[in-house]
Amino acid sequence: MTADATPPPVEAARTAPGPVHHGPGASRGPESSRGPRARTATAYPRYVAGKVAGAAVSLLAVLVTGFFLFRLIPGDPVKFMTGGRQVSADQLAAYRREFGLDLPLWQQFTDYCGKALTGDLGTSYQFNAPVVDKITEALPNTLLLTGTAFVLYTALGILLGTRSAWRRGRFGDRANTGLALLLYSVPSFWLGLLLITTLSVGVGPVPGLFPTGGMESGGEEGPARVLDVAHHLVLPVVTLVAVEYGQTLLVTRSALLDEMGSDYLTTARAKGLRDDLVRRRHAVPNALLPTVTLIFINLGRTVAGVILVETVFSWPGLGGLFYQALSVPDLPLVQGLFLVFAAAVIVMNTLADLIYPLLDPRVGR
Repeated sequence: MTADATPPPVEAARTAPGPVHHGPGASRGPESSRGPRARTATAYPRYVAGKVAGAAVSLLAVLVTGFFLFRLIPGDPVKFMTGGRQVSADQLAAYRREFGLDLPLWQQFTDYCGKALTGDLGTSYQFNAPVVDKITEALPNTLLLTGTAFVLYTALGILLGTRSAWRRGRFGDRANTGLALLLYSVPSFWLGLLLITTLSVGVGPVPGLFPTGGMESGGEEGPARVLDVAHHLVLPVVTLVAVEYGQTLLVTRSALLDEMGSDYLTTARAKGLRDDLVRRRHAVPNALLPTVTLIFINLGRTVAGVILVETVFSWPGLGGLFYQALSVPDLPLVQGLFLVFAAAVIVMNTLADLIYPLLDPRVGR
């Protein structure tokens, strides 16, 4: 072969079989046309779909668990409905037929699931009223109590947790952390009883300052009624705040301590920013990401209420209603409340999962 028959290097490259790449900018197929933004835009919907599907499965599991779990409670609801009167076996059988308790367990379960999916949670045995109506009636009272406490203990926990982390190792940090751990470990019902003994009944020459229970004294109207409800609200709210604020404090403190060694804080100080500005504008917003999840979890618990606290203070909310239903047992009311409590927590946890990637794009990729 002569020299003239040999193609030059460029010519050979053009005529060689297979794809030719012209450096880093060359096309790499269909995937290369999808940049980071396109991949992120498709990743988040998949992330949302997965979380929503998981929440639906959890709700279904709660529906099944609640039906079978509360049928293990000892007691005969039919005998409770007779009020202890002597009734014949035929009358007991008639009551069971009326409420569907004579049906096989599998048929009771299918009937319950079918009605629950349409929003019908049955009829309460002891109140002879729809379960949905009883829940709707008690829900505002629970939201008033636990909602007020939620706002207070969240704000208090974030404030004290931030100050404790920024002054780590000092007396204030040790005192705040120690008190938070102590109160967080105290049973809420025990603390409530202690507050009733000291501040409601009175100790020695100190008279009682607050009501022992209930939501209002009755007979008040207008602003006087608002003040009366607020007076009854003090002790249960103090109980909830004292027990719950420690968790928010400890989470906020831990997250802020992890951020304090970051380079961007050193850069902010090097620019001459005051220490309080570095804390408020840079450190705290990034440290609050774990606290966001905790806030949503606590929001779910706010809807559920606190059964022991409402029972101790005779507060007419969902928690007190649940305690009354358990004592019968009022199966439709117990199942309905259990479903509402669990659904509130599941929904709030799902919302936290969906919002977290918007705050931190690294999540959900």
